[in-house]
Amino acid sequence: MERRLAAVLIADVVGYSRLSEIDEEGTRTRFQSDLRQAFEPMIARHHGRLVKTMGDGVLAEFHSVVDALHCAVDVQRDLADRHVDAEPELRLDFRIGINLGDIIVEGDDIQGDGVNIADRIQRLATPGGIAISGTVYDQVKSRVAVGYVSLGSQKVRNIAEPIRVYRVVLDPAAAGKTVHARQGLRSWRLAAAVVAVIALPLAAAAYWWPPWTIFEAAAPATRFAYPIPDKPSVAVLPFINVGGDAEQDHLAEGLTDDLITELSKVSGLFVIARHSVFAIQDTATKIQDVAEELGVHYVLEGSLQRAGMRLRINVKLIDAFSGLSLWAERYDRQYADLFAVQDDVIGKIISALSVKLSDGERNRLARIPTESLEAYDYYLRAEQEGTSFNDVATSRETLSYYQKAIDIDPDFADAHAGIARVAVDIWRNDYNFLWSGAVARKIAYDAAGQALKIDPNNARAQTVLALLQLVDGRPQAALESANRAVAAQPSDAEAYANLALILAHTGSREQAIAEIEKAMRLDPAAPPSFQLLAGIVYYKAGDDSRAVLLMEAARDALPNAEPAREFLTAAYIHLGDEARARQEAAKLLELFPNSNLTYYGYLYDYWREEDRNRHIEALRAAGIPQWPFGFEGADADRVVGDDLRNLIKNTSWVGTHKNGTEFIQYFDSQGNTAYRSANTNITGIVEIEGDDRLCEQFAGYFLDRMVCGYVYRNTTGDDGPPGDYVRISSQALTYFSVKPNPTQ
Repeated sequence: MERRLAAVLIADVVGYSRLSEIDEEGTRTRFQSDLRQAFEPMIARHHGRLVKTMGDGVLAEFHSVVDALHCAVDVQRDLADRHVDAEPELRLDFRIGINLGDIIVEGDDIQGDGVNIADRIQRLATPGGIAISGTVYDQVKSRVAVGYVSLGSQKVRNIAEPIRVYRVVLDPAAAGKTVHARQGLRSWRLAAAVVAVIALPLAAAAYWWPPWTIFEAAAPATRFAYPIPDKPSVAVLPFINVGGDAEQDHLAEGLTDDLITELSKVSGLFVIARHSVFAIQDTATKIQDVAEELGVHYVLEGSLQRAGMRLRINVKLIDAFSGLSLWAERYDRQYADLFAVQDDVIGKIISALSVKLSDGERNRLARIPTESLEAYDYYLRAEQEGTSFNDVATSRETLSYYQKAIDIDPDFADAHAGIARVAVDIWRNDYNFLWSGAVARKIAYDAAGQALKIDPNNARAQTVLALLQLVDGRPQAALESANRAVAAQPSDAEAYANLALILAHTGSREQAIAEIEKAMRLDPAAPPSFQLLAGIVYYKAGDDSRAVLLMEAARDALPNAEPAREFLTAAYIHLGDEARARQEAAKLLELFPNSNLTYYGYLYDYWREEDRNRHIEALRAAGIPQWPFGFEGADADRVVGDDLRNLIKNTSWVGTHKNGTEFIQYFDSQGNTAYRSANTNITGIVEIEGDDRLCEQFAGYFLDRMVCGYVYRNTTGDDGPPGDYVRISSQALTYFSVKPNPTQ
């Protein structure tokens, strides 16, 4: 391992994800063109080395910081010339950061603090601009014909000590001059284009306000990733826990969540979803970035410190167009006053933005979630665990926190709705690791019902209820519940997404697309699970091209998610891309070898018949088998009639599953059955349909559905699996022999 001092240059595309959603292939083509025509020749001309590209980024190293800065300046000027006629919403704008520091060389790659700091500095550059560290500035300040704006010492993520940062001003009139951000516009008389990159006065209060409170003059509207809504639009940034006690992180996150939730209940506001504001905290370094990337006019930021029973909260509402504070407040109160502080903050925001409340909204905002701060604390801890319940430990801990909150306050509606949300997620995704699907479904129904009994306007509970009603074959009731969820929380992305899903299932395709677009606008940096849901909505609505873009992103982030593989397989077939469909189907069968068309037919029995048939036939065309493990039995070997009836009359089956699990299954003469294996002990009923279909139903399994299949004689011989018979159903392939039950 080699260490050395080097000048590191990192460039990154502003808003690349948003551009890719608009035109993925075109965006990638434009990036590759800029790489070949601007970066590669300029890096070579200035004696640098292109280390690698990183998705939408470029990493290069130079022996000389002067060469590195010359390269960056030439690249940005060249790109500006190349893109002068480009459509603003499709143009690629790069931020470039340069640092001089220690790097670690591993083969052709480099890493270490020198690289990490360059990356953090790059995020402080303006779109189309350059930022450099103090170590670079000290070497180049009089040697390159550019000007500089000092941002002072900046605290950046995962770097212990603050870093001096300078922005580079490319206009020749600024050459050789350095001003400080606090000097603002007084120092230079530059052209308007240059003025736009000089920082406005920076308010003192550094201890309380995070580094993204560095303001600039408002960028042109074309810089915004999305059109600004026609109603006041707000992003609530994650509150900063400045007390240093990690135990209070959940309180800071909880305050953020609650403000988002409460503001989302106001129909006169447009409020960005939780996931997007938490996701952007790692990339946005100033209020302008937040506003541009999320497409909002106003940003709320704040900090929190708890010391014993004292609570100090600072809040500021900023107009991102002007960089000016519309309202700011400092609260120094008892912890017991937390809800009163929240109410005051919400009221002041609504007042500052001149939003009128309906009587219903006023009543909903006046309702406090619980009288118990202890119960509220447990609820916040549950919420902090996040919304991904794909492992036993996380699910158990989340549920235990919700339950502790309910034990303290049984009338805590949000805690009941939280349990419903966990349960429906386990049920909907068929995790089957904590409860069976049917048990999870019942818990979701019960918890959602209890939440709505306490608070009929609980949007999360209404959303859960809508999903359950849809799968139960009650589409009209599901639609009513989904619409009630949206009405209760008009800026809730999840409520809109589930309404879109139900509309797609009921055939209202254009309306479904309109609603999912609302959901994605509210959550522009959506998590993979949300992207998958949106992709399924587009798929069900018949827009396979847009569905594929979203589901590919979800698949790449969640490579073991069965629905992503399944729906992508079918969508590729609909688009005529059989090669990619078969590739995806092969991966689906590799990950889930018991995938089969019969199972999907049962699973989607609540779909409209034409939609279900379209989906199944697409999967069939891609190579998904009719039965698990590709089993195909000969008609001559199928057991039918009295021979089949005798197999389930006072008998026991002893055998193994395809996966090697041993089992024994008992049948009496009244149509009852009991199944036993090392980890399963269930009872159910059995019957014969027609003359040859064996059907079973086990309480609490596969949504309590009757599952049917066939029995064949095992003709594989001594080289095949042991047993006289083969049982095939949508969920299992077993080999067994039969023996009579002992007589009483």
